[in-house]
Amino acid sequence: MTSLPINQQENNASSPRDLESARKTLLTEAKALEALATSLDETFAQAVEILLNVTGRVIISGMGKSGHVARKIAATMASTGTPAFFVHPGEASHGDLGMVNQRDAVLALSNSGKVKELSDMIAYTRRYDIPLIAITSNADSPLATASDVCLLLPKQPEAGSLGLAPTTSTTMQIALGDALAVALFERRGFTPDDFKVFHPGGSLGQQLARVRDLMHSGSDLPLIDQTKPMSEALLTMTEKGFGCVGVVDETGRLQGIITDGDLRRHMGNDLVSLSVKAVMTSQPRTIEAEALAVKCLALMSLHSPRITNLFVVEEGKPIGIIHVHDLLRAGIT
Repeated sequence: MTSLPINQQENNASSPRDLESARKTLLTEAKALEALATSLDETFAQAVEILLNVTGRVIISGMGKSGHVARKIAATMASTGTPAFFVHPGEASHGDLGMVNQRDAVLALSNSGKVKELSDMIAYTRRYDIPLIAITSNADSPLATASDVCLLLPKQPEAGSLGLAPTTSTTMQIALGDALAVALFERRGFTPDDFKVFHPGGSLGQQLARVRDLMHSGSDLPLIDQTKPMSEALLTMTEKGFGCVGVVDETGRLQGIITDGDLRRHMGNDLVSLSVKAVMTSQPRTIEAEALAVKCLALMSLHSPRITNLFVVEEGKPIGIIHVHDLLRAGIT
């Protein structure tokens, strides 16, 4: 019988301990978040009100791990309609306080509330009557007592056997920052369209694209009057290159569509002499210009048989056409 190498035996033996450690960490932090949610009171609403009424920017600051969290909160707020940026407290003491003015508000993070690097920023806000919101777990700290509003983190143990490394406390800071950002964008009525403005690139921008952004319009539209013969419809289909043609009535409203499938079903010597109305499929699937492009792809994919084009209509009249390849090229999935 072949035995495992000693180092592999040790790895296998430590695996259950690693899993147990991970579960304890997650449960410790989950318990802290539950305690944080329970502890919220009117001071949170006061903080939201201050930030909502800022005519400048929200300046977010913190030192060490709290500084990393502060950067994340600033990025989340900025991307959801609340102008915000991070200022390092050490750099603030050496000139960056000039970035802060009386139209701003400061959100300062420190678990202990005693970080000396924040002292100059705290003094600056008091001197120039700039609103100061604190996130700390120490109600008696210099940061807490100097602030206009103190969002107090509940006393919860840090994760791990040491109980020293910022883990639970930074998790609560991040979560509380998210809660502020969400409350602010919900109060502002921030919409998916607003979100797209700040996220034009990457998968978020792609998934929030509208049909209007991708459709073909104007002279590109393959349209023909319902009284015309199929000979003209075939010419239009060939010229426009979408593999279909929309059939409209005298008012310009879409009445039907002719696709390659319709041509196959009516294939014969008399096809070109038929009227387009006799060949078209009535009541074709359509979509609105303001619909999300992902909805357009879903309509195409779920239709049986699958369709590759959708006419974009406004009050029943075609204003555009979108092909599945337009969606795929834009990264819509």
